[in-house]
Parts: sequence; structure tokens; C-alpha cells
Amino acid sequence: MKLKTILFSTLSCALLLGSCTKTEQKNTSQKNLTQYVDPYIGTGDHGHVFLGANVPFGLVQLGPSNIPQTWDWTSGYHITDSTIIGFSHMHLSGTGIGDLGDINLMPVTKAVTLNRGNVENPESGMYSLFRRETETAKAGYYAVHLDRYGVDVELTTTKRVGFHKYTFTASDASRVIIDLENGQCWDTPIEGYIVQENDSVISGHRFSKGWSNDQRIFFTTIFSKPIKEFTVSQENTPVEGTELKGQRIYGQALFDTNDKEVVYVKVALSPVSIENAKMNMQKELPGWDFNATVAAADQAWNEELNKIQIQSNDKKVLRTFYTALYHTMIAPSEYCDVNRDYRGSDADKTVHTNASFTNYTTFSLWDTYRAAHPLMTIIHPEKMSDIINTMLTIYQQQGKLPVWHLMGCETDCMVGNPGIPVVADAILKGYGGFDKELAFEAMKNSAMLDERGLKYLKEYGYIPYDKEEEGLSKCMEYALADWSVAQVAKSMGKTEDYDYFINRSKSYKHYFDPATGFMRGLSSDGKFRTPFNPFESVHRDNDYTEGNGWQYTWLVPHDIQGLAELFGSTDRMISKLDSLFIVEGSLGEHASPDISGLIGQYAHGNEPSHHVIYMYPYLGQPWKTADRVREVLDVMYFDEPAGLSGNEDVGQMSAWYVLSALGFYQVEPAGGKYILGSPIVDEAEIRVQNGKTFKIVAQNNSAANKYVQSVKLNGQPHDLYYITFQDIANGGTLEFVMGNQPSDWGTQKEVIRVTP
Repeated sequence: MKLKTILFSTLSCALLLGSCTKTEQKNTSQKNLTQYVDPYIGTGDHGHVFLGANVPFGLVQLGPSNIPQTWDWTSGYHITDSTIIGFSHMHLSGTGIGDLGDINLMPVTKAVTLNRGNVENPESGMYSLFRRETETAKAGYYAVHLDRYGVDVELTTTKRVGFHKYTFTASDASRVIIDLENGQCWDTPIEGYIVQENDSVISGHRFSKGWSNDQRIFFTTIFSKPIKEFTVSQENTPVEGTELKGQRIYGQALFDTNDKEVVYVKVALSPVSIENAKMNMQKELPGWDFNATVAAADQAWNEELNKIQIQSNDKKVLRTFYTALYHTMIAPSEYCDVNRDYRGSDADKTVHTNASFTNYTTFSLWDTYRAAHPLMTIIHPEKMSDIINTMLTIYQQQGKLPVWHLMGCETDCMVGNPGIPVVADAILKGYGGFDKELAFEAMKNSAMLDERGLKYLKEYGYIPYDKEEEGLSKCMEYALADWSVAQVAKSMGKTEDYDYFINRSKSYKHYFDPATGFMRGLSSDGKFRTPFNPFESVHRDNDYTEGNGWQYTWLVPHDIQGLAELFGSTDRMISKLDSLFIVEGSLGEHASPDISGLIGQYAHGNEPSHHVIYMYPYLGQPWKTADRVREVLDVMYFDEPAGLSGNEDVGQMSAWYVLSALGFYQVEPAGGKYILGSPIVDEAEIRVQNGKTFKIVAQNNSAANKYVQSVKLNGQPHDLYYITFQDIANGGTLEFVMGNQPSDWGTQKEVIRVTP
């Protein structure tokens, strides 16, 4: 479907997007990069990505929901499906657990059963089949034809408003169903409320429970055509009147429509109130120009994507790269209104007005602390203070930094203290705009709680398997978080705290078995768990979280020197690391499905493996990183629906690709030491803080020329195997010379040499 080009002024931009800062105004060097975004990448296999219309970091993710409510449908959509039950305004992207799916609208042309239905019986629900050839998805826009009703649907959004365009057939029974029952997978409605305010406005709220245990969202809906009749129902039972509160409720706005008549619907959301939803509507989308809103969404995406401009002769690389960059900006999501009002966390639950920062949600931190947040520190400096202030506010409200925070609720999903590295990373990279003493307090207190195995860590110095399930993984994640606290304590002159946390960061050493060369579960009386099979994984019921002994032996990104010492020599560690990529063995019948994207036992489809390839340069063999990085970039990512090797996990899988394609990756959990790998882009310009540009050039680059021969930083020879965050943030040029054979570049300075 062709959309006419819309040219609009800064004033129009202000109306459509809320406001346009200087950095958001059109850049004369801006390229059309949304042309390379393919939202279908990751909608197949176990990618679990969101498909639909949204803008960067917006509260609204407006897209289709299929019938199934199982693991591969946690985002609401899968490429193998051809059913649509409606178009909901909130989705997760790439997670392994399903939630959201709130405020579901479905246009129909007859009376239907108000239910999801089942495919075997079309009359069992309100769903429609669709054909892929009638579906269009691109950044900020989605369209599809509903075969059952003959309705064409087009969607776009602002940050807080979903904009629907429905082209109906001729009917005296056309209607738009407002479904407050159906969400995604784990979601259960607790209370819905709906009311007709006049002949074009319907408002209400939906409270639900699922992964997020107390989720509340308010909405107001405006129709471009007067409503002929409005009815409300409790499930499939009609109720008199035009207002209803209950658990599983629906509203239906009825119309007479002519053939090809267009009805527009705008739905504004707020985490605070119906009144604030109306304010969001008025500020972000007061008019009815659908095409201009599509163009504004495209502009918003282009502005963000242009923060990294790459050059490559391979169009597949361009599509994969910019789709990956797009995926990193679906979340965190703004969780506040245009005036910065927000609802506090589940331990607080009060409304906070006119906050001094923009509040965010959707913190998948066990995943994103590894690459997505280090990428954010480079290309989104303007968001750092808001992200950290959000996390510190959560700490003040719930007594700890977020673990996996969603819609104001702590899910406590996954292990460790993943909020700590994110806060520490911001401090160590010199970011401000938040209270650093409060930040240190938040990190320290979060690390000193008694929950989730921390009590045993303080008592034993490690977490015994007979005291806590997944104790090994929990302890190893705590260790890297403790190292992060220690680095901040050192920078702030807190010597006693530094000594305590740097010592505790070595707790991983208890688990190392020199006889087998693996990290093994340890009992409270100091005995390794037996029998032991390093290949076996039992989901949520043994020592390893979504992994096995082969994978977790390497989860020491903060102390590779110490790990090499455990192996007894650098050579022994290298030999074991080499073996990781070639050994074969069964994970067992009870393994987590998240362990995917295997190269030997290296599992790129799950986050604990993501730093492992970049350990070789520490050990003086950077060419092995080049080999494996290029293999993963080529095999585990591609421009098709199955183009991700595991759950996207709210941008982490894609952030690994973006950083690795540029030629570096942050291994240590905080501080910004970016290890050089093997860039697949020929050139890149990265917009960094203070209006500066960091340029990357890879000379003689090709599939065969994957090995770094030499490096220059700002024109000077650079023999270190890493660059620092400040090297990037200060702007400048990083030049690689590539070749088809390993070289001795990066093998001399600061490499780890442990001899027997």
C-alpha cells in the first residue's frame, strides 16, 4: 500500500509527537533507514518479537493478537498463524513469558460470539483468518485484511495513542468490539470498566494479573463517526445500559457503514487515570490525519536509527542490522503521561505527579545488562539519567533495585542482581543527573538482602545446592554484580565497601572443580553434587538457570584472570574454551527450551553465553574471537522470520548483533571496556554524546578478510585488544585493517598469562 509523502512543519511535529527537541528536528544528513527494517524478523521459531505499530520507547505497541496463548505466542503473534482476535495496545517483545495484550479492539460486520474462539469452529469466537499477502508491517505502521469481515485494518501510533483506520464493507451491523477480557498467555483480567461518555467517546480501565501481579491501564477511545448504539456485555451476556464494571467485559460500538467507508478510532492510554489518558490524547494526537501520523512515526524511527549509519554492500546485512537496532528500541517503555505523572511500583501504588524524570518500565535486566544497556550508554545518552532515576525510584519504593520490572510490578524473574551492573555502568561511565550516593546505597542494600539465596551467600560464602535451587547460577550472577558495586565503591573512595564486595565477587571460585574443569553445584558441607553430567540441564530444578555445566563455567566476565588461575594456566583455559564450541552431548529431556542456537555447547540463543566468544582476546588469541563472531553473525542472524536463534529478550539478542557488527562488545559488566572483535560493516558513524561522532572504518573487509591485522585509534597505532567507553564517547575514528589470516595484533599488551 502506497502512502503519499507528507511534509509537515515543526508545529505539526509538535502536535503529533508531543514535542520536538533540537536533536529531534530533521538532520540534513539523515538517511532513510526505516526502509531496511523488517519487523517480521524474529516472528518465527522462538524469537517471540512484537509485530505491529509503535514508536521508539513508546507505551503503546499496537498490533494483532492470534488465538493461541502458548510459549511461542508470548508476544501475541507468530508467523505460522493466520488468526486474529483483535488489535491490542500493549505487547512484550521477545520474552519467554506472556503478559499484556491490553485493550483489544476488533472491527466486525455482524454479531459475533465474544470469545477468542477456536479455529475448528469459526462461530466460536470473534476471530478472523487473514492471508499473509494482504499484510504489511514496517516501522510505525501495520495493515491487514480481515477475510471473515472484509475489513481493511491499518494501524499507527504515537507514544501513548494507538490510531486505527478501518475500511468497512456495506453493513447495518458494523461494529468495533472493545475487548477488556483477552490478554496474552499468563494474563488474567481482574477488573474491567467501560463507559460511553457521548456519541463518540468510550473510556474505561483494565486491571489484570499475570507476570505483572497488579497491572493497571486506563484508556479513552474516540471514534471519527458517531456511534449508532453502544452495548456492554459480561462475557457473552448482554447487560443493560452503557456502563459496566466486571471481570470479563466487552463493549460494542455499532455503526451503519457504506462500502469502503473509513472509520477512524484513536485510543489513548495512561497508567494513572482516564483523565490523563484524555490529556495524552489531546497533547499527542489531537487531529485525525492518519497519513501524517504514519509519517511522524516513520520520522521518529528514522531519527533514532540514524544514530548509527553503516555502510555495507550486502543488503542482507543492512536489513538485519537496522531491524536489530529497531528491536533494541521497543523497550524500555515510557510508563508515564505527557506531564510525567506515573503510578508507583507495586509496593507503593500511589500516583506521583509532575515527576522530575521520565519514568520507564519493561526492564528485562538479566538479559539486557549484558549488551542492550551498554549499547544504550553509547547511542542514547539523553535517556541515561531517566533510566537510572527510574531504577532508583523503584529501589526507594520496593527496597531493592529492579530485577525484572513490568508495569510497576516486580516479577523477580531470573536470578542475580542484574539492576546493579546497569546502575554501576552509568556511574563508571561518568553519567550524571541522578543522586550517586543514593545509587550506591541502592546497589549496596540490594546486594545485602536475605532474599533469593543472598542469605546463604552471606552465611557460606556461596549458595549451597541443598539450601537453594539454581544456587550456582544465582551466586555467579551475584558475583559479577558484587564486582560492579566494588568498582563504584573504589571510584567513590569507599575502601571498606570495596574490600567487602571485591572479596565477595570471587565467590564463584567455590564451585570450580579442578578435577573436571567445570563449575559444579556445592552442598552446605562443601561436597560437589554427584552424579555430575556437564551436558545435562533440568529447567528450574538443578544448579544451572537455563544452562548446563559447559555454559556456566564461563560466567565470570568480571574476573577472567581469576578464572584462568583456577584452570591452572592460560593454555588449559584456552583448550577448554576451544572445546566448548565443538563438544556434542544431550541436554536431556528436561532442558529449558531457551538453550538454543548451539555451536557445540555454546548457546547463543540464551544470554549467559553472550560474552564467551569475546574472552579469547583477554587470553592473547583475538583471531579466535574473529572466527566465532563472524560465524554467529552469519549463522544465528538473518533477514527472515526465523532470523533469531532464541528469544529476542527485549533487545538483548539484537544488541549483541549491533555491537558485534560494529566490531566490539562489552564483556565486563560495568565500566565500558569494549573488546574488539571483527566488524562486518565497512564503515559506521555513531552519534555519541555532546553532538560528537565516532567513526569506524574496516579496510579490506570481506567474508574472507575477517581477521584484524592492525588498528588505529584517532590516527595512532592501537595495539590493545579493547577500547574504552571514553574512546567512543569522545568521538574520533577507529580504523581496522582486515586480512584473511590471523595476525599478532592484540596479543602483547595486557593479555592474561598464567603459567602452570
